[in-house]
Amino acid sequence: MIETDTGARPGPVIRPLGQPGDLGWMVQAHGELYATEFGWDSGFETLVARIVAGYATEHDPGSEAGWIATLDGERVGCVLCTRADDETAQLRILLVDPQARGHGLGGRLVDTCLDFARTSGYRRITLWTNDVLTAARRIYRAAGFELDDEYRHHSFGRDLVGQNWSREL
Repeated sequence: MIETDTGARPGPVIRPLGQPGDLGWMVQAHGELYATEFGWDSGFETLVARIVAGYATEHDPGSEAGWIATLDGERVGCVLCTRADDETAQLRILLVDPQARGHGLGGRLVDTCLDFARTSGYRRITLWTNDVLTAARRIYRAAGFELDDEYRHHSFGRDLVGQNWSREL
């Protein structure tokens, strides 16, 4: 049988974090995207680098995990599920590249994180975001998260309103 190239491209895929370059991509993608879309300075990239480095060096595979979303074989999204305490997980550094928006990857990444948190025995999950991230907040609300509190802060070269969200699992 002769195989022919149909030109079909692989669709969106969510896979476990762990291929060479994944961690660096997470940091770079956050730094570039948030600078472009929100005018945030390198302080945000530094924060993401600290989160990713902590995950890379200290995470417990039984209670923490990360995922990369790909589209046509290219990295376009990510999320981490980390341990806040024995009963609480934390959703961290959700990102979907603009070229991949509209494929439902943000919701799929959040659902993947929630499923992992449940099966890992967590009873609750939290996250921190800022009010200017309206698309992310829509995804969180659709996944059952509720706003716990918010506060004004100056970070990443901008005046922002930080928000803590959570939900029971």
